[in-house]
Amino acid sequence: MRTVLSLLIACFCLFSLEWVSPARAADDAAKSEARATVERQIEAFRKDDAATAYAQAAPSIQGMFASPETFIEMVRKGYAAVYRARSFSIDRVEESGEDGLTLGMKLQDENGVDWMALYSLEKQNDGAWRINGCRLVKAPGDNA
Repeated sequence: MRTVLSLLIACFCLFSLEWVSPARAADDAAKSEARATVERQIEAFRKDDAATAYAQAAPSIQGMFASPETFIEMVRKGYAAVYRARSFSIDRVEESGEDGLTLGMKLQDENGVDWMALYSLEKQNDGAWRINGCRLVKAPGDNA
């Protein structure tokens, strides 16, 4: 009887893993795609590639700017640390709502000042992740 019960429990555990693993893989894939979107935008800023940087923004953000050039000009003036990040590292990617992710990042501007950025991303109808906001603050303890 114990053997049968042990086999049933083992089968249930394996069956449960089959249900959990694909969902987990999808979550990891979504987080990876969101990271790639932010990284693609930062690399575009480094190259002054306004079109690529603008393409990573959600339609709600794109609608605020007449062109990719006006978008990148806003970033240049208001988000200089992101625009010319000397270095950056993504700390975390977390779910925020049904079709949203939040991405936390540490970065350093071209003057060596440390910053923290909190990106919000939303999943589009085509499955792509696009940036719909970025909050930028100096890192605690940085007096530069």
